[in-house]
Amino acid sequence: MSRNLGKVVVTGGAGFIGSHLIDRLLLEDCVEIVAIDNLSRGRLVNLAKWRNEPRLQFIHGDIRDASLVAQVLDGAGVVFHLAAQSTVMGAVRDSDYTFTTNVTGTYNVLKAATRAGVRRVLFASSREVYGEPIDLPVDEESPLLAINSYGASKAAGEAYCRAFRREFGLQAFVLRLANVYGPRDYGRVIPSWVEDVRARRDLTVYGGKQVIDFVWVDQVIEAFVRAATLDGPLPAINVGSGTGTRIVDLARRIARLAETPGRLKLQPARAVEVTRFIASVERMRTVLEIEPPPDPLAHLSKLVPVAV
Repeated sequence: MSRNLGKVVVTGGAGFIGSHLIDRLLLEDCVEIVAIDNLSRGRLVNLAKWRNEPRLQFIHGDIRDASLVAQVLDGAGVVFHLAAQSTVMGAVRDSDYTFTTNVTGTYNVLKAATRAGVRRVLFASSREVYGEPIDLPVDEESPLLAINSYGASKAAGEAYCRAFRREFGLQAFVLRLANVYGPRDYGRVIPSWVEDVRARRDLTVYGGKQVIDFVWVDQVIEAFVRAATLDGPLPAINVGSGTGTRIVDLARRIARLAETPGRLKLQPARAVEVTRFIASVERMRTVLEIEPPPDPLAHLSKLVPVAV
């Protein structure tokens, strides 16, 4: 899958997914990788092992700064646009930051990419754009009916990608990510429960009826790299496992791996959270040639500490 990508920009490059993407890109034939991150969720420690890598430049900056974004994208061939307020509950807590980052920031990236003649922009969207789906699994032609401000902001970002494709010919394409898990993440359900079992706390479950599609971070990174190196236009593509996991079963599995009692503490469901999602992954299979594993949580043991 190696191809000379030239100068690559990763927005949100110090974040959970962004830093794993940079790890992978440094295996490719890239002339230069520029990571930009405002460190609101990203952490410099995620890139620490590349401190002396001459092909990687880190810029502490914000995609809401249009002039800075224009400077960063100058000369770029590919842009991986991952910078975002990236959690549902974070969007609830600060809807203004969510809008200005996820919508205005995305507009800044697309505008700068158009002016810079960027070959391809890959936009990290989310399964939250679908809202509560009518049918399962959810294919890419399903209506976008977001029920929270995070999903709405990602749907708006997708709309701007479509507009820039039609109006300006910018090759801006969308990957809709299911619930990604892996090392370096925090504040979402799996890393939160891992912290709970480490501290021997009860695992708080909101609602308990959710069925969610979880996908290991390395599969997501491979999807981005393949989408960047393919020729021609791409449709919107779900990146998931195609398998639903009951949220209570996930909690029990984490507790079992940690070898702790792991008592579940049920709380009322939160209205802003989608209760069921399973991705249709046929496009991922056929376009990106990625086959999901039979057990989407097979890598969970790498994250869960065993009690001593």
